[in-house]
Amino acid sequence: MTALNHLWLPAPTDLTLLPDDVHVWQIDLDQPEQHLQYLAATLSSDEIARAERFYFPKHRQRFIAGRGILRTILGRYLGMEPQKVKFNYQARGKPVLADTFADSGLVFNLSHSENLGLCGVNCTRQIGVDLEYIRPVYDLESLAKRFFLAREYAVLRSLSPNQQQEVFFRYWTCKEAYLKATGDGLVGLEHIGVSLTPTEPAILQTSEDWGLVELVPAKDYVAAVAVAGFGWHLKCWQY
Repeated sequence: MTALNHLWLPAPTDLTLLPDDVHVWQIDLDQPEQHLQYLAATLSSDEIARAERFYFPKHRQRFIAGRGILRTILGRYLGMEPQKVKFNYQARGKPVLADTFADSGLVFNLSHSENLGLCGVNCTRQIGVDLEYIRPVYDLESLAKRFFLAREYAVLRSLSPNQQQEVFFRYWTCKEAYLKATGDGLVGLEHIGVSLTPTEPAILQTSEDWGLVELVPAKDYVAAVAVAGFGWHLKCWQY
C-alpha cells in the first residue's frame, strides 16, 4: 500500500503551529484508569452526560479519553488548561472551537475507530480527518455500488477479496475526510471522486482546490486528511 507511512513522533515541548502547518495527532483511546480520571475531570457537564449514555464501559472510557485528550491537545496550542477550552456544535454535532477563540484561527477535526483516534489541527484552513479500522464488511460490494462512482466500483470489483477490504476503506476514508472538512456529511459520499489503486496513492478528483493525503497510523488502519488549498506541510505527532 502506498499511503504515507509517516513517523509518528512525540510532540516537542515548545509546540508551534506555523500558518502552513498541518498537525495530525495519533491518540490511543485505551488509557489507564488513573489518566482517565484526570481526563474526565477536564470535561464539561454536557460531555460527562454524553459519556454516561454509553451502555458499554469500554465505549464510555474511549469517549472520555478522546474528548479529554482533544481538550489537552487544543489547550497546548491555545496556552490554557484543557477544562477551559470551550466548544460549539454544528448541525451534525461536529465540535468546533467556541466563538471566543475565533482570533486564534485554530481549526481541528477528530476521528476515531476502535481504540485509535486521529486529530488534525491547523490555522484557518478547512480540514477533515477520517480513520477506519480495516474489518470484514459482508455487504462490501453493495455498499461500494451505492456510495462509489462507477469507475471506483469497477476498480474494487477487479481486486482480490483481501485487496477489496483495504481499498474499500481507503476510498471511504478519502471521501469522508473531504466531506467532514466541507461539513456536508455522508449525504454526498457518492458524488466525491477519488482516484487510487492498490499501488498508487489517492488523488481527490472532485475539487482541484484541496489537498488529500493518506496515512497508515497503525497496523490494520487506514486514514486520510483533506485540507483546503495547497502548500501545507504535514507533521504527525503521537499523544
